[in-house]
Amino acid sequence: MDSMAFRLVLFILAAALTAAHFFRAENYAMVALSLATPLLFLYRKPASLVLLQLAAYGAAANWLIVALLLVQMRQQIGRPWTVAAIILGAVALLTLLAGLLLNSRVMRQRYN
Repeated sequence: MDSMAFRLVLFILAAALTAAHFFRAENYAMVALSLATPLLFLYRKPASLVLLQLAAYGAAANWLIVALLLVQMRQQIGRPWTVAAIILGAVALLTLLAGLLLNSRVMRQRYN
């Protein structure tokens, strides 16, 4: 898989995970937005690349907030929290990486 395809697949995976999170929360508008965001790859302008990066960074921040809230809630009720924190932290890192990889030379050349 070439580097362009890897970047696209990673972002789409992050968007799908974000959509699944919002689906579980029954926030269907955010599900639709999360699933529609990768369509910006079809619009080959620098602004779309910036919007994709902002979406990834926002989703990563959302994952971190959810992780912190989940850890706090589980600590308060005396439930184990480390596995949940590790999983959500890994998803946040994957989403952050998806955004960071869009800021590469290969991507900027395609969206110039």
